Amino acid sequence: MPRYQYRAKDTLGHSQKGIVEAGNINLATSLLHERGYYIITLHEEAANTLTLGISQKGISFGDVVHFTRQLATMITAGLTLVEGLSILQQQLTKQSHIRLISQLEDGVRSGKSFAETLDRFPAYFPPVYLALVRAGEASGKLDVILTRLADNLEKNRDFKNKIRGALIYPAIVVTGMGVVTIIVMTVVVPRLTSLYNEFGVGLPLPTQILIAFSNALISYWILFLIGAVGAVIFFFRWRMTSFGKHALAALSLNAPVFGTIVREATLVEVTRTLSILIDSGVPILTALEISQDTTNNILFKEAFTDISKKVEKGLPLSEPLSHNKLFPPILGQMVSVGEQTGKLGDSLIKLSRYFEAEADRAVRSLTTLIEPLIMVVLGLGVGFLVMAVLLPIYSLTSKF
Repeated sequence: MPRYQYRAKDTLGHSQKGIVEAGNINLATSLLHERGYYIITLHEEAANTLTLGISQKGISFGDVVHFTRQLATMITAGLTLVEGLSILQQQLTKQSHIRLISQLEDGVRSGKSFAETLDRFPAYFPPVYLALVRAGEASGKLDVILTRLADNLEKNRDFKNKIRGALIYPAIVVTGMGVVTIIVMTVVVPRLTSLYNEFGVGLPLPTQILIAFSNALISYWILFLIGAVGAVIFFFRWRMTSFGKHALAALSLNAPVFGTIVREATLVEVTRTLSILIDSGVPILTALEISQDTTNNILFKEAFTDISKKVEKGLPLSEPLSHNKLFPPILGQMVSVGEQTGKLGDSLIKLSRYFEAEADRAVRSLTTLIEPLIMVVLGLGVGFLVMAVLLPIYSLTSKF
């Protein structure tokens, strides 16, 4: 008999994980509902994207965004879910997309809910996606939920692209500087060194430093390479440890300018996700648990775990938010207003817009600061190279 892994909340709001045996996923869902569980994820134990024949590399986050928007538009226009999936399948050209939509359509045609079908593809549809679709199906407002979900995904994509675009310029400049430095050290400096030795020119300190570094790079490049690879391997292993996760999380939040961007971007994701989950009727404890998956920062994850425990004990959400130093005071204040007025979802979406504006301001500040900083670094580097190269030549010409 098939075995299904599940993650759910019981009637008291406690997290439950386990395996249930049932003839099919519909029966597994019924068994869990009989136990009073609110299902967060449910999928067959052996099912994964590889056994389903779909490559994770073939479908990007942007593809999921387009799929959600197009499906939401079709269902809003009056088409059934099966009809919408069928039309989407006919419009696509990439085989990986066609296989995914085909299996989604087959799952819905076989009598499974849309959420159960999506749950077979956790690589593409995260818990927040499944929770919203499940809430939409339960309320009979799948078209509204998909439209909200599409709006949310598009905002997340645009926001991430904005931050990524601000970092492209410095990344290109730094890469270019590295390439030019290697060429100068391995090609230009050795030729100049032979010229200086031929004429017996006395070398000033900057030139000696340049030549020493060039000789070391040429003679011991294999050691430099091994050291670089070893450092990268060590870093990636270290960042998986508990100490490494906490250290990097603290560093990312406290770094000048970058820390503000990381903090505000995380708050944008969390408040936007919470608002759409709560407005869709998802229980607050389940919404808090799902919202943890929107960030990889261990400090924020631990903060939400602590907040969930306090809310589970009966405290309003605004109280633990107000007492946690990781969150700005305005978050607790606005959530308190939302709780008192019964419009918590509206308060959270307003907060997400506020944090997004703050993140945009931080990105502009980063762009403003990083351009002159790069120019200063480039100027110092070029000045050192010119001094190291031209001083011996000046000494040589003065002899004549």
